[in-house]
Amino acid sequence: MRLSARVGLAVGCTVPLLVLASGWLLTHLVARDLHRAGDQHLRRRAAAVAPDARALLRASAGNRPRVADQRERQLFSAALDVGVRVQGPDGVFSGGPQPRPSARLPERAGVPVTIRDGARSWRALARPVRGGTLWVFAPDTADRAQVLLVRRRVVFTALLAAPASGALAWALAAGASAPLRRLTRRTAGLDPRTSGVRPDPERTGVTEVDELGSTLRTVLARYDEQAARTAEALDTARSFSSAAAHELRTPLMSMGTNLDVLDIPGLPAPDRDEALADLRLEHARLLHLLVMLRELGRGDLVEAETFAAVDLADLADTAVAEVRRRDRGADVALDAEPGVTVPGWEPGLRLLLDNLLANALAHGRDPAGTARIRVAVRRAGEQAVVVVADQGPGIPPACRQRLFERFQRGPHSTGSGLGLTLVAQQAALHRGSVGVTEGPDGAGARFEVRLPLDGTGAPGRRDWLIGTAGGTGHKVSPKRPPSFRGDGRHHGPSRT
Repeated sequence: MRLSARVGLAVGCTVPLLVLASGWLLTHLVARDLHRAGDQHLRRRAAAVAPDARALLRASAGNRPRVADQRERQLFSAALDVGVRVQGPDGVFSGGPQPRPSARLPERAGVPVTIRDGARSWRALARPVRGGTLWVFAPDTADRAQVLLVRRRVVFTALLAAPASGALAWALAAGASAPLRRLTRRTAGLDPRTSGVRPDPERTGVTEVDELGSTLRTVLARYDEQAARTAEALDTARSFSSAAAHELRTPLMSMGTNLDVLDIPGLPAPDRDEALADLRLEHARLLHLLVMLRELGRGDLVEAETFAAVDLADLADTAVAEVRRRDRGADVALDAEPGVTVPGWEPGLRLLLDNLLANALAHGRDPAGTARIRVAVRRAGEQAVVVVADQGPGIPPACRQRLFERFQRGPHSTGSGLGLTLVAQQAALHRGSVGVTEGPDGAGARFEVRLPLDGTGAPGRRDWLIGTAGGTGHKVSPKRPPSFRGDGRHHGPSRT
């Protein structure tokens, strides 16, 4: 049933009930007003005939029949339109309209009362006079003509109001629901599974319909967002399996070869030890590769709801302490400005620092073999800057363009080729940038990450594991932070 029909039916049923209830109240009020007017008339008539009633009782008590007859006629003439009954010790004198003598009268009635006489009712008022009691009577018209007329009119109004109010309510409801019907027609053919068409915002002037349209657009937007997230997750899963299969093939083949070597009868002990060492190395490489792929996939799927305020100084202090614990011979210095806080995903920022430090620790050693790493955290305008510099052989300018691309390794690297890809991914995830230059004295490599202090936390890219974007690098600029859009590791003479 349409809304307009429901409204019309509801109003058509409700209005007659309200009319009947109002009519009942009106009838009660009219009857009370009629009683009040009739009672007031009885009081006036009782006051007017009271002297004649007293004179009649005196004449009757004095045994003066002729005078009593005269007083009786005067009494009835003065009564006009009311009935009169005078009760005395010598008899009852009555005249005019009144109940039958058999009707039971109350012993005392200082106020008007209703007396039933068969099917009729009377209003009666008793007034004591010297030597007896004066009764005046009037028909109770409040229960008859006037009240009956009001009741009939109320019923007629209720019967007339039912269809009239229902039709009017239906028309008004149909007009009011017209914007809703237009919204229904606009959205009836929408299928979010097959079409990207969405209803345009349209102000109808009806608050509820506008709110419904806004809610519908929000629901469709959330559907599109969830569908995009699902597609991203599927692409990430497919790319993960493809990348893992591609990268795992070489070490697995190498492990298979070493296993075949170990299966040779009479294999000399040095050759066996060499094959076992190669197996352990390939096994560690496989584990590292799987861990890196997992972290890359987590970064592609992280949501803005997980972002919170992160103190980069505290995070850098923790990461540097871990490096010092792992390699006690490394010279790692930290210069962190306190209170540098950015909105971000704390596990991702820690991953960024860990991979920069691991890269410097592995490839930033000076000719003496000592890893000298300098870490700095500071503010620069509206950005937070994290710098990790080493004293290694550095990175040739020709190799920097593909520095952060996926699975790029140097010729002597044993890494997964994903460490710096994770750095670039986390920088882009936080709407920041990462770049690499030479060290301050022209030696080594200097990695600089810039993150906005008031970032929205909305990820900028989600295809680092899928690898759909081309890899390009930009140098650090004082006006625009560098951004590396590559999706993998860099390659160079000694970096991993």
